[in-house]
Amino acid sequence: MDLKEIQKTLKEMLPEIRLKHSLNVSKCAVKLSEIYKCDKEQAEIAGLVHDCAKYFTDEQIEDCIEKFNIELDPLEVNNIALSHSVIGSYVAQYVFNINDDEIINAIKYHTTGKENMSLLEKIIYMSDLIEEGRNFPRVEELRELTYSGKLDEALILSFNNTIKFVIDNNQLIHPRTVKARNYILGKLTLRSSN
Repeated sequence: MDLKEIQKTLKEMLPEIRLKHSLNVSKCAVKLSEIYKCDKEQAEIAGLVHDCAKYFTDEQIEDCIEKFNIELDPLEVNNIALSHSVIGSYVAQYVFNINDDEIINAIKYHTTGKENMSLLEKIIYMSDLIEEGRNFPRVEELRELTYSGKLDEALILSFNNTIKFVIDNNQLIHPRTVKARNYILGKLTLRSSN
């Protein structure tokens, strides 16, 4: 599918406000791909498709799980906020015919992050948070870090914010987020001690 076809299909899958968000994430990802020397086309497509399963009904979710043989972890079951990224990675493959593993993984991990993220995974994760339509405490600080070449520092701040938010709301923290944070923090600590 080309970008126009992807947009046309997304228009049928997402409410207008989420489609606008997806277009903004795609635009932001392209900007970041230029800053960080990442493949622009991969960033554009991953940004566009990242939330394709966000508004699936319970029936659509069950259908995808069965049809694509998706295994959700215990925290993702009955939790569309977490599972839409995993389900979306399969929808990207089987509905949008995207066969690029980097794009598929960027979609899959855009909600939790993961240990040893690729550059594209980091870009999509941050683009989702800092696109121009987002407005939450410290978003400007995240934008400043991200656009000034400090992607790992922005990710740490973002993971810290997420973990604090989840704790404050007495929710379960996804282990992938903790591992992602610890991995990058370990790299940054090592870098600053050399």
